[in-house]
Formats: sequence, structure tokens, C-alpha cells
Amino acid sequence: MSHSILILNGPNLNLLGTRQPEVYGTTTLDDIKDLCAEHGKALGVKVAFEQSNHEGVLIDAIHAAKGTHAGVILNAGAYTHTSVALMDAIFSTMLPVIELHLSNVHAREEFRHQSYIAKAAIGIICGFGAAGYPLAMDALLRYLGDAD
Repeated sequence: MSHSILILNGPNLNLLGTRQPEVYGTTTLDDIKDLCAEHGKALGVKVAFEQSNHEGVLIDAIHAAKGTHAGVILNAGAYTHTSVALMDAIFSTMLPVIELHLSNVHAREEFRHQSYIAKAAIGIICGFGAAGYPLAMDALLRYLGDAD
């Protein structure tokens, strides 16, 4: 069965490619979108890809995903460390969510070690740069029972 998944990106990720390349690399969000579309096509999965700098828009996207998508891959950016509201949205929809980060947040500043998203997520992928996105897609499909 073919699934649809939502890949949701939070604040400042629209600046990838020029934003702190020593931390985040030079890959743009459009490059990542293309990577996810190609990987989704190879897997036979529909991929919706969104980005917002606004917490409420991200919450609305999670709410709207229920009944539309089988799961969500969420790179919430800095909201990971601050947003009880995003955590509550995930719990409220009961959708499987994978928390994703380009950098290894645990090797960075102490405040980045706290994650509200992790409390509601089925798993976390961090530190693999853009390659983390297809890893998260594979993990989500495995969780849904569609991959070995």
C-alpha cells in the first residue's frame, strides 16, 4: 500500500545553504525537497514537503496531516527545544512522528539537548545532514510496516 508522508520543516530552514554552513552545510532546502521527492518516488510513497517560520502554521500542518498522511518527519528547528504546543499537537493527532535534525544537537549547546518533540516522537535522527531525511523516510516506512 502506498502511503503519503509529510516532511515538515521549521524556522530558519528556508535559509539552508547560506545559514551557518559550518554547522548545516551548503545543501539548500530545495535540494533536500528534491532528495525527498526522488527517495519517495523510489519507495512508492507520496511526499508532501512544507516549511514555516511560524509555530502556529507548523501546528496547523500537523493537525491537517491527520487523515491525510500516514506519518510526519519533523525538523522543528529551534522549536524542538521550546514548543510544548508542537508536542501537544503530535500527541493530539496520534500520528507517528520522527524528529529530525541536520546537526548532532547533542554535540552542541546545552539548551539544544532538551527536546519537547522527542517526548511525542517515535524516534530521532540527527547529525547526518541532508542524508537524515531519506533515513527518516525509511525509518517511518519501517515503523508503518512497509519496509524490511
